[in-house]
Amino acid sequence: MREITLVNWGLGAMGSGIAKLVSRKRGLVSVGAFDSDPGKWGRNLSEVLGLKGSTDVVIQEPPQFDLGISDVDIVLIATGSYTRQVVQQIEVAVNAGSNVITIAEEMAFPAAQQPELAEYLDKIAKNKGVTILGTGINPGFVLDTLVIALTGTCLDVQKITATRVNDLAPFGPTVMATQGVGVTVQQFRDGLADGSIVGHIGFQASINLIAKSLGWKIDEIRETREPIVSKVRRQTEYATVEPGNVAGCKHTAQGMLHGRVLIELIHPQQVLPQLEGVATGDYIKIAGEPALNLQIQPEIPGGLGTMAMAVNMIPQVIAAKPGLLSMADLPIPAALLGDAREILAMRRG
Repeated sequence: MREITLVNWGLGAMGSGIAKLVSRKRGLVSVGAFDSDPGKWGRNLSEVLGLKGSTDVVIQEPPQFDLGISDVDIVLIATGSYTRQVVQQIEVAVNAGSNVITIAEEMAFPAAQQPELAEYLDKIAKNKGVTILGTGINPGFVLDTLVIALTGTCLDVQKITATRVNDLAPFGPTVMATQGVGVTVQQFRDGLADGSIVGHIGFQASINLIAKSLGWKIDEIRETREPIVSKVRRQTEYATVEPGNVAGCKHTAQGMLHGRVLIELIHPQQVLPQLEGVATGDYIKIAGEPALNLQIQPEIPGGLGTMAMAVNMIPQVIAAKPGLLSMADLPIPAALLGDAREILAMRRG
């Protein structure tokens, strides 16, 4: 039984972690790697990842049209956050006959914000007989898939309130920039106005995915974003926050119908919150029959969780029906601890 072949596209903070995790899994093998950093081109993947030994994989400049590698079962894309940023990369992979998993936040449910692109990606995937999935820790699990699963024990649901208090420290420069980490309060306000600071990218996807799964209709989504101002100096690998500057963003979104809030998602995320005594955690409250109250403390680690979701969903995606799918369309995620080939065979029945 041959190994499941894959390409790692994007080797930043998350992409490198995904590639390292792949190297630890039985039945998976990386046969290609792309990154936009010219400093990585021509270098061995193992060297860049800091792994012992060497592989046959040399990091290349990202292709524009042709993947350039044959018989790739799945391409793992860890580059941008928005559908428009990754659509060309997905096209290249799909045209080569490869399945795709991307951690681009909008891709968790792209029909919410990019319906035409979502329809296009679904069409080309079906034409090639492959599957596309957007996933991650959030969106992808905590504030949507886990919420949906919990409602399965309810006779009725009146309102969902879910909160994720997390540490941004493991994430790279792209996430730091979108959260406004390190800037002044005025720069944060200016960034909100010009669109360079957006807070959490994924509320639209999560709310629409929950609503669709429950059969709810949402006619409005309201969002608010406020800076989390640090009182102390905070230093991570990717950002420095001086006292009085922004350590992150408190972002809230409400999914509404006729003025009534059905889904409320609250996401204050910042770097190193423990420096000011803030404990991380994930909290889901469901008002219904029965009422449910789930608490996870500390948070499910965002960086590790994102890497895990991207890799653990590989068998489910390869075994799935063709098209653009969401986490709600697939079997529940599970840790990939056995041989990936055997798990894939089980998924295929």
